[in-house]
Amino acid sequence: MSPLVRHDRLRTFVEQFAILLDSAPPEARLLDTGGSYLRELIAHDDWLPEDYARPNPERYQQYLLYADARQRFSVVSFVWGPGQTTPVHDHTVWGLIGVLRGAEIAQPYRLDEKGTVIASGTARRLETGAVDAVSPRIGDIHRVSNAYPDRVSISIHVYGANIGAVSRSVYPDQGGRKAFISGYSNDALPNIWNVSKEMAIP
Repeated sequence: MSPLVRHDRLRTFVEQFAILLDSAPPEARLLDTGGSYLRELIAHDDWLPEDYARPNPERYQQYLLYADARQRFSVVSFVWGPGQTTPVHDHTVWGLIGVLRGAEIAQPYRLDEKGTVIASGTARRLETGAVDAVSPRIGDIHRVSNAYPDRVSISIHVYGANIGAVSRSVYPDQGGRKAFISGYSNDALPNIWNVSKEMAIP
């Protein structure tokens, strides 16, 4: 028998985040406080259902776990197969990234005075438990890769919108930019509200 998935952890997280947004904090406090909530969530690896942790050999997967009813924020699991990477891309909204399993490499970019995307500083390796942030204010363009060539890595992302419906940009290696809307890899959400199944949780 598979162990009970701790949906209560994700439920608590989204409840905390909704309350935080209700207070309309400035972005710096939102990222700091929200980052602490995300750090607590990813400190446990017993709450993400297997259906939302499955890699695909063709490309990384972006599974929607939760979307706020007012689309103020969304929670997504990114599942990276061995060696998989994103194109250089932006978000246009704030975002928090927490590594649940494995490790990631995040290379930040910026636009120069001619509007050309260029690397900005050195790449950062984010180990399990690490939390990072992006936004148009602090830096919104990056490329993310699985740090491992032979194993899966998973990160949990929180964005200030229904990120799968946001028009954003990728920056191809040959130059320029291209609009895209990411969508999601799943059509069904985990049921985190069936509390009756959790009555045995100590």
